Amino acid sequence: GPLSTSGNEIVDSAGNAVEIRAVNWFGMETDVAAPHGLWARNWQDMMDQMKEEGFNAIRLPFSGELVATGGNPQGIDYSKNPDLAGLSGMEIMDKIVGYADAIDMKILLDHHRVDAGNGAESSGLWYNGEYSQQDWIDQWTELAERYAGNDAVIGADLHNEPHGQATWGDGGPTDWALAAETAGNAILEVNPDWLIVVEGIGDYQGDNYWWGGNLQGVADRPVVLSQDDKLVYSPHDYPASVYAQPWFFDGSDLSEVFSEHWGFIHEQGIAPILMGEFGSKLETDVDRAWADAIVRYLDGDYDLDGVSDLNPGASGMSWAWWSWNPNSGDTGGILNDDWTTVRQNAIDALDPLARVGRQITRFA
Repeated sequence: GPLSTSGNEIVDSAGNAVEIRAVNWFGMETDVAAPHGLWARNWQDMMDQMKEEGFNAIRLPFSGELVATGGNPQGIDYSKNPDLAGLSGMEIMDKIVGYADAIDMKILLDHHRVDAGNGAESSGLWYNGEYSQQDWIDQWTELAERYAGNDAVIGADLHNEPHGQATWGDGGPTDWALAAETAGNAILEVNPDWLIVVEGIGDYQGDNYWWGGNLQGVADRPVVLSQDDKLVYSPHDYPASVYAQPWFFDGSDLSEVFSEHWGFIHEQGIAPILMGEFGSKLETDVDRAWADAIVRYLDGDYDLDGVSDLNPGASGMSWAWWSWNPNSGDTGGILNDDWTTVRQNAIDALDPLARVGRQITRFA
């Protein structure tokens, strides 16, 4: 049944704790209007492989433009994907959702950009001169109605990596906390089953962190929804190879860095955390140390002393690795460049989070 929240846990309809362990499969947000890799593989085969590798969900990026126009898919080898021939981008999304339901995987929809393109929205905002904030809300309610009653779609990641002009709690047109409340409540009005997933911003009161990763504002101004059991906060966090942040080299304790910017939300029982993006090629000692630290932290070792700080039977944090795709320049993917074999160092890094060690519902 539908997922909800209880304290800092995501729970199923019976109240059992759930950990979402997802992988990001990008491409629908780009000009090709379809997940990447369909030029090399069959789409169902890739989803089957995701499940075989231990993932129970897919964070699926899309653009607002895709919802508004339907999307004109490119870059698909239809000899490998004959059932996608003639479909719009939105109809391909329907197929992915339908097959996820068939194999007991979940889909978290991610408004990655306003216009179709690569990477995060350049302004950091969820609207632009072509698509307004109301258009963004309308696109979300359209999706919420489209997939109402389908348990495969678990929620809405409202906007990817707010940063730049995005603020938190000032009440103005760039106030991300206010916008998230407005959109979240509109979604829940038409689809009360979804989780509402809210990322952070980039800068809060002069403290710069990863785009979408700074959730310090929650302590001063939490997001408040019409349903109090649907809110999940979702930071993004990356290693030094993506950007040489000072805390990797100045002797900072990474557990304190995580806790200050987003982890306190889980530690204090305010709400669940779903780490929406984290990833690396794991080619340097600094990156490998970060990966080890963040995996242990997400698993509930808040001070990284090797001992879980969770209560017996409690769940750790949920997460979505970036990415399935090997063509992510900064991080690589779970797959190698052949789009078929897996990159074992990534699988090994995630192993402590993927194992079923506690009595937690993990879908598969």
